Amino acid sequence: MKQVILVRQDLKMPKGKMSAQVSHGSVEAVLKSNKEKVEEWRSEGMKKVILKVKDENELFEYKKLAEREKLTTALIKDAGLTEFKEPTITCLAIGPDSEEKINKITKNLKLI
Repeated sequence: MKQVILVRQDLKMPKGKMSAQVSHGSVEAVLKSNKEKVEEWRSEGMKKVILKVKDENELFEYKKLAEREKLTTALIKDAGLTEFKEPTITCLAIGPDSEEKINKITKNLKLI
């Protein structure tokens, strides 16, 4: 079991901002997930992998692929009060779910 969070690289977020956005994604996806999957994931150590995507268009491509596979997703939109001048989509969390199902979609993405 694992969870992945895809982060837009075109935004060039500072590390602190990126960390906050990834955290929002992880929590939101867990809150939306099947309780049994979350418990299994927790019992295995809550593996999370942070991956990069080029831009918003690529992020939405992965969102469609994940939803087609019936994976839980959480799209995160920053409110635009600090780093960004307007509300901005920053990342997408997928899972937790089986590594096999998630890897089928995200295996070609690189780690941050």
